[in-house]
Amino acid sequence: MVGAIIARVFYSLVGLSILFGLWWYGGWLLESNPATMGFADFGPGPTYDAIPYLFGEGIIQEASITSGSRLGIGLLLAIVTGIPIGILMGRSKVFKKLSNTPFQFLRMVSPLSWEPIAVIALPTWNQAIIFLISMAAVWPIAFATAAGLAKLDPAWFKVARNLGATWLDVLKEIILPAIAFDVLTGIRLALGVAWIVIVPAEFLGITSGLGYTIQDSRENLDYASLAVTILVIGVIGFLMDGICLAAIKRFSWHHK
Repeated sequence: MVGAIIARVFYSLVGLSILFGLWWYGGWLLESNPATMGFADFGPGPTYDAIPYLFGEGIIQEASITSGSRLGIGLLLAIVTGIPIGILMGRSKVFKKLSNTPFQFLRMVSPLSWEPIAVIALPTWNQAIIFLISMAAVWPIAFATAAGLAKLDPAWFKVARNLGATWLDVLKEIILPAIAFDVLTGIRLALGVAWIVIVPAEFLGITSGLGYTIQDSRENLDYASLAVTILVIGVIGFLMDGICLAAIKRFSWHHK
């Protein structure tokens, strides 16, 4: 067990070292070429120098909290909407036949395509961004939930009915525990999609969030700050994915 952990940490460090080496090499190429010297601040050195200022002024912390709150609300709405839809798709053949084509069609529409409609329909840009996040996250959750239900043995429901179980009992004791792995996996996928969508969604109309920080840094030609923000986005996304993976291992009966 300890050996496996050491090996995993070792390979992770080697992989990160290779990535850092490629980043340093790319920064050196930008700096050594007169045509691209203006973009040399993308390199590791200037990026490292910009970290104390951005964190000291609270710029990164404030942007991360703002984007995180939008992500949390949007993902919560997607979960509250997606799980019931997935359960209906998995339990009702009629609903599945009626909804499969429309839902597949909506799933294939880029969430950012809804931006003009969201801005018109909703009173604030903040609500519009939350709506875009929900549209990006709801489909992985709904279809993962439906797929989890499709794998359940119908005999379980017959036995439950014969024992006098109510619909609520079936939901609590059979459906939710059995589909926990699929639901959490869907949430993990939805989180990744939503975290990707939130950055371009914050490019326009607002003055807060990580996406705005990137846009502001680009407009001011502050490429070191832009690189720091990109690193922060990657680190936060990596940590959130790790939390989801730990939750899957902890709460899934498949793992047990």
